[in-house]
Amino acid sequence: MSPEDHQTISQPQDVEFFERELASFVPDRVFDAHAHVWSDQNMQPDRKISSLPINAGYREFSRMLQELHPGRFCAANIFHRICPPQHLEKANAWTGRQVKCHPDYRGLLIAVPDDDPEWLRQQVQRLGLVGLKCYHVYSRVKPTWEAEIPDYLPESHIQMADQEGWVIMLHMVKSRACADTSNIQWIRHYCETYPNMKMILAHSARGFQPTHNLEGLPQLKGLNNLYFDTSANCDAMAHQAILRIIGHKRLMYATDIPVSHLRGRSVAAADSFFWVYEDSAVWGEKHQRVQPVLIGLEHLRSVKWACWSERLSDRQVEDIFWNNAAQLFGIQGT
Repeated sequence: MSPEDHQTISQPQDVEFFERELASFVPDRVFDAHAHVWSDQNMQPDRKISSLPINAGYREFSRMLQELHPGRFCAANIFHRICPPQHLEKANAWTGRQVKCHPDYRGLLIAVPDDDPEWLRQQVQRLGLVGLKCYHVYSRVKPTWEAEIPDYLPESHIQMADQEGWVIMLHMVKSRACADTSNIQWIRHYCETYPNMKMILAHSARGFQPTHNLEGLPQLKGLNNLYFDTSANCDAMAHQAILRIIGHKRLMYATDIPVSHLRGRSVAAADSFFWVYEDSAVWGEKHQRVQPVLIGLEHLRSVKWACWSERLSDRQVEDIFWNNAAQLFGIQGT
């Protein structure tokens, strides 16, 4: 591996933040239910980030996990970052190679809407993966942020997932996310019609504006194959809404590496949200200069606050950080 692949991203303020805010909260075992690996050869130039490692295979990815959860036993469910369609076969093969490095790792195949379901079955089996990751960016609808779920996750893929018992990772779009009537309709249809498929709604149901979760989640109750991951959502109320409305057994912790290793956080505002990053002009407020920490640490604190607000026991916190994912992904000896 090149020297660039061993670069340290955390800074003294990150170490201090973890010790002060999180060391007594994060359990001994951490399963990251939603994270990305990547190979530079598969990435398009405008998606490369200079502050991140050039390549993130198993070794570098594991080191990034340790930066966020020092001293913990870590495993993960991984898939490649977004890349051009012509690179997807190599990108998915990269994921498959990383999964083989650890018995508790799992991986998802990136699928595009036009993929033949039988071909997907062959690829998932060949690479030793456990399901599919869809992306709205591969939809033909423009803008893709307003695509209907079947535009990037067709029902034929869900049918195959049901036959094979796969996991489906869904980052829903549309401006109101979980509160959007169409999103609710399609999620319910897929989950009720195909009960052997397991669907994960990424980013706490993309509840970066938690009002959308408070409005939409009551309409998604009672779906036994619906789960949520917390990935990169820094709003405690988004997680808390899931805990209170759906229940803690359906929520899984996740980092969304590499987003976790940028600096800043998501911020809910009006009927939407925005992101502030290290170069955003917000860190010099009045009498002091704020040093932004890693998004992954801000996110971890939001999970802590949600668990505290819902008065979860230590065992329930351990469920969110390991046991729920271990059961879903079939990790033995847990």
